[in-house]
Amino acid sequence: MQILTKYFPSLTERQQEQFAALDALYHDWNSKINVISRKDIDNLYEHHVLHSLAIAKLIHFKPDTQILDFGCGGGFPGIPLAIMFPECRFKLIDGTAKKIRVCQEVASAIGLKNVVAEQRRGEEERGQYDFVVSRAVMPLPDLVKIVRKNISKKQHNAYPNGVITLKGGDLQNETQPFKKIIDTTELTTYFSEEWFKEKFVLYLPI
Repeated sequence: MQILTKYFPSLTERQQEQFAALDALYHDWNSKINVISRKDIDNLYEHHVLHSLAIAKLIHFKPDTQILDFGCGGGFPGIPLAIMFPECRFKLIDGTAKKIRVCQEVASAIGLKNVVAEQRRGEEERGQYDFVVSRAVMPLPDLVKIVRKNISKKQHNAYPNGVITLKGGDLQNETQPFKKIIDTTELTTYFSEEWFKEKFVLYLPI
């Protein structure tokens, strides 16, 4: 938890309480439904919560921004971002019912009123959003093909609407089709921990 206040020193008391509650909740749910690998659950704050919040370092969403977390798994990056931006609205979708249940239960337990989680494939989602966020769900060209229909034409953030995704490794092939417009930021720009080396946040206006 200290790692969050290191990088986000202005968290409100409420946000600190909500982030602090995630540890016990995810340990409990992970013992019933494996949403985070067993050996990684003890790195929850660094590898999952702070990783998700790299998006909050890239962009400060304005109030009323609508965000779709595509393939949310157990709630990353959607739940940490929903805590960070309580005045924005988040929809979390995943094809796996038990993962959506974890998202719903965690959001409910910490009193997140700005999150809806539904079992749904991306192809079936019809809503309009300012941004689609995801964490290493699929190659970027495939993701863009599915979510292009969901990006709203109305703009009200400093960044134009689009896709923001967290990825690692060699991304040359999947970013190639978008090389003139994609913005790739190394996470070591924001965070000094070794684990963030060769990990990136990609922003693609659509």
